[in-house]
Amino acid sequence: MFSRVFLFVLGAVYIINQVFTQDSYVAEVMVESNVSLDFLNLSTIFKTAAIDVTDSNGVTFIVTVTDSELIAECLVLGQEVHCNCSAGYTWSNEVCYANPDCCHDTTCSHNVSYVTPLCVPKVEVFINGTAESALPWVTTDNDMLVKEFGILNGLGSINITTISGNIANYEMDVYAPILVEKLEGILSNLSSQLVDIKIDLMGLVSVFAPVEPVCYKSKPLLMCSYEMATESTQWILRKPNEYLELDVGTVVQLEPDCATPQYPSCAAITLNKVTGIWIGEYECGFTQGLISFKGRTPLKLTLLPDYIDMTPNPIVTDCTAGGVASVTVTVTVPPSPDAYEVWWSYNGNRQNNIYHTSGPDPLIYTISAAITCEKTDAQYIEIFFKNIKEQVMSERLDITVLYDGDPFCEEKNVDGDFWPRSPYKATVVNKQCPVGRRGYKTHTCEGPLWQQVFNYCVDEKLLNILTSAENLLRGQDATVEGVMAIIQALRNVSSFSSDTSTNTADVNTSITVLMMLSKVSDRLILQDSVLTGLINVGSDLLNTAWTGVNDTVLEGMAGDYLEAMEALMERIKVNSSINNLEIIKQNLHFKLCVGWGCQVSVFDVNVTLNKAYGLSKVMAINNLMPKLSNTFLNTNYTNVLVSATLDRYHGGNNSHADIWLDFPVQDPSKPYCVFWNITTREWSDFGCVVVNRDENRTECACNHLTSFSVLMSKGDVSTKELDVLTNVGLAVSLCSLVLLLLIEYVVWAAVVRSNLSHFRHTAIVNISTFRLLADICFLASIFPKSLSDNWCLTLTLAKHLFYLAMFCWMMCLSIMLVHQLIFVFSPLRKRVFMFLSSIVGYLFPIIIVGSSYVYCKYKYKPYYDSDTCWLVFERLLEGSLHAFLIPVAVVILVNVFSLVVVIVTLVKTSVPDSGKAAENETAKGIIKVIVLLAPLFGVTWIIGFFLLILDHNNPVFPVANYAFTILNSFQGLFILIGGCIAEQKVREELIKRITGKSKASDSSKNLTSTTQTN
Repeated sequence: MFSRVFLFVLGAVYIINQVFTQDSYVAEVMVESNVSLDFLNLSTIFKTAAIDVTDSNGVTFIVTVTDSELIAECLVLGQEVHCNCSAGYTWSNEVCYANPDCCHDTTCSHNVSYVTPLCVPKVEVFINGTAESALPWVTTDNDMLVKEFGILNGLGSINITTISGNIANYEMDVYAPILVEKLEGILSNLSSQLVDIKIDLMGLVSVFAPVEPVCYKSKPLLMCSYEMATESTQWILRKPNEYLELDVGTVVQLEPDCATPQYPSCAAITLNKVTGIWIGEYECGFTQGLISFKGRTPLKLTLLPDYIDMTPNPIVTDCTAGGVASVTVTVTVPPSPDAYEVWWSYNGNRQNNIYHTSGPDPLIYTISAAITCEKTDAQYIEIFFKNIKEQVMSERLDITVLYDGDPFCEEKNVDGDFWPRSPYKATVVNKQCPVGRRGYKTHTCEGPLWQQVFNYCVDEKLLNILTSAENLLRGQDATVEGVMAIIQALRNVSSFSSDTSTNTADVNTSITVLMMLSKVSDRLILQDSVLTGLINVGSDLLNTAWTGVNDTVLEGMAGDYLEAMEALMERIKVNSSINNLEIIKQNLHFKLCVGWGCQVSVFDVNVTLNKAYGLSKVMAINNLMPKLSNTFLNTNYTNVLVSATLDRYHGGNNSHADIWLDFPVQDPSKPYCVFWNITTREWSDFGCVVVNRDENRTECACNHLTSFSVLMSKGDVSTKELDVLTNVGLAVSLCSLVLLLLIEYVVWAAVVRSNLSHFRHTAIVNISTFRLLADICFLASIFPKSLSDNWCLTLTLAKHLFYLAMFCWMMCLSIMLVHQLIFVFSPLRKRVFMFLSSIVGYLFPIIIVGSSYVYCKYKYKPYYDSDTCWLVFERLLEGSLHAFLIPVAVVILVNVFSLVVVIVTLVKTSVPDSGKAAENETAKGIIKVIVLLAPLFGVTWIIGFFLLILDHNNPVFPVANYAFTILNSFQGLFILIGGCIAEQKVREELIKRITGKSKASDSSKNLTSTTQTN
């Protein structure tokens, strides 16, 4: 007699307490019967029957079967058993590992009908890995792998390939669920026989990603999960011939833990603003011991161009003939599997759709536009790309147009590049670079003369390295190996030995790469194997002077270089056992400083560092100081810069370190110990002092670590004391001038009753007003870098005008006084004085300032310096500053002459009195005249001309500098005293106004002094 055992999978729907809440479950039901019962009959019975099911809590439910499937059948004939799984099912691990001959798609001869589960749905699991033997890989090693992995349940095929002498790759497929404990046992056995073995399992991890293509620059979420707890997680982006490990970056963002009790291993990332470089297959892996569990999913993206390059031909549209001119614009974009809708516009007016004229890599579009020669503010062409999700991207090209009558620069050829006639102030872009380079060149027209050509054509290999660094910063291949590969690639590109503008473009790109690596390194632990390559690259970059760029670009490059090198040095983990590590290159000298009070010497700079613990990295840099910005007082740079950092991995703490540096400086000028502030990009002496110096060396002490150097004074033009004096003097002057104007307003009617008094006080009020306005403008421009160009120009014009007006009214005052002394019986009439004074005091300054500005504008020369918001000095008798110096010099000469006339007149009037007392009175009178009239006549400014002549190392220079600062910053106070307080009438009237009393003597004086004015 024989019987059959059927195992069904049942889909059951049950209703609890006759309510309408329905839940679906899957159950296994084993039916044992004789041979006459077949599957179809059983299936019919299940579907028509309602089954009572009691759970573990004793609650009974009515279950209705909705679907059923046969998964296994066992035929038992006495002691003979034949069990088989249905199609799509295989033996469970419980069956296989208890009965090794029941592990594949074969009939099982054991009665396993009571094992739960008996058969399980087939899965697709792919296994691959590498195995390394101590000896060359041979056939017996293959046999060993086949034997060990052969016990896996559901093993399909296994393929082993030798990839080197002692390393082999193996691949296999498994269609039964993997029992991890069994696989770990297999790997444990193999590990005892091999040097190394690694294994990846694909198919057990669930990966979730958007099914449909996502929008361009959207933020898709990718998540993977696994039902077993693991040790670590890794995300990989797989592309053809690329295997990129993902980490946190500007695009890749890790999401909070998404693990659940059902899936204790879970990882999720968000890709921020995805572009075309993020298309590919994403692989998520969980690692447990020697096993990596992986899953993959593709990410599709609806593209827009990652870049749009627009090149006009000609690069300057010539409209000098009027009418209409034509220009052809070539547009280049990356290839795309999707078709774009493309159109363009001219000055905002949409034109027809266009189609690419060549491709597919890259796609090239051609625009032919008619440019109107009617003068407008700006003419531009804009191209638009729209994808299938209605997203639009555009790029605008401003057309450079030379109109009829515009000033221009003549066409010219420079190093084989043709530059056409171009309008004033236009910067022309030429995108033709030599073979092997990509980028552009710019040439700016400044009136009749062209400025220097700036070359931004970069070596294509360097641009590829830059792209790798950008991707690394975004989060692709953000590994220590990725950083090392980029540094080595930089080392292999060029030695940067030629001092040309082309070389400078390469240097600038390389520094940009280093800056990106420094940002990435903050998330990585760089090993000391990076050190030698980094120092080689850093030294090579300083081989040349970085010519062909303006000062702003040069100083930015130098600041970026120092910031990047300092950050990378700090983040390199150096082996603490290497006490004598030293690397010397042409421009960099590196030494490791270990222990308390460590002492090293780099490029003849002796460094002593006191710290509680940790490793210190000391690096001296040559050939960088001339490139860094230097606005510290009025100083010159020295040759060597020293950077000192503490190793962050060996107890480093930059806030608890004192450093002494002994620099070789052979300069008689005053030294300043300074450090480079990477935040403000300026030198500062905060926390640093000069502790000792002689004719050959300067010793500095600082209480923090960064980059240090010594700056030498050009002659103490500006010191802290001078700055304090200037600020205090200006404050006192402003208050004094405001007070003077208030006093004049109060006493004006009482003190201007004669022509002479009216002339004098009119001049003093104008001098005070213009000096007050000039000082206000001066204070408003003490931080020129924070001002816009328009404000800087406005303040320069205002200072030029107000200071000149002040000097012109000083000249009016002095000439009036001399006239009254010489022509005693021919006094000036008020109407004549006011007319002439208005011309000299108002009109002359306006004419001088206006004509100098127009002249500079017409000659295309700079009127002002944006770094100082003041006039420009080019050389002797050239530069807008002479429009100030020459008039001031003339005024001072006239006023000095007037002062001499006053003194001579004073001496002559005292000649009859030849006694001792008379001589003393004369001397006092002369001193009084000089003290009171010199500030009013602006004579003290003559010291400024001596400062221009004197050498800064002359011992007289500091004395003259202090005298000029004191006398002219406090000039407002001196004007108050000499022009107002010193006059008896003003004092008496002011006292009368304050006290409210009037003395009889005052009245009589006022009456007797009144004269006919006309």
